[in-house]
Amino acid sequence: MPTLTRVTKLYSVVDAKIAALTADPSTGSPTYATVIDVPGIQTMEISGDVETKQLRGDNTKLDSNSTVSNIQVKVDHARLSLDVLVAILGGTVTDSGTTPAQKTVWDLTAATATLPPFKLEGVTPAGGTDLIGGDLHWTLHKLNLSAFPDLGFAQEDYRIVSFTADASPLISNGKWISATLNETAAAIV
Repeated sequence: MPTLTRVTKLYSVVDAKIAALTADPSTGSPTYATVIDVPGIQTMEISGDVETKQLRGDNTKLDSNSTVSNIQVKVDHARLSLDVLVAILGGTVTDSGTTPAQKTVWDLTAATATLPPFKLEGVTPAGGTDLIGGDLHWTLHKLNLSAFPDLGFAQEDYRIVSFTADASPLISNGKWISATLNETAAAIV
């Protein structure tokens, strides 16, 4: 059986979706709510922290050990989605009215600012890897916001929406992050 390459370039990001983590049992598999599009995805930057401990004795370094202590993602997207805000920050969205006076309101209150855990998956376009027609998916399985999202307005310019979140390993299988290289491009499901 041929082996797919494990080395590739990464070019661009064409789609990203989030889904609320609804269950993470110690036995079994995690479950997620319906995926929500992160509209106008521009960047998905993944970084991490490594904590290193050194053992010293006899006036010298005897050994050292390192551990991944955090994985973080920063996402910039061009369009505001109230459903994304609910999934990453909490709050409620209420639709009301009839045409021509319809309204959609996102409200965040002390009681609804829950900062729920969520999954994030982003993907390159087909051909965004060395595999012609293939793609790469980054999946962060369990995230929580680490800072309030960047929202608001910009004078005489578009306002880019962004958020930063920290990963935690899933209880059910220990996964923090996955990179999936597909020979044939696949949609996020």
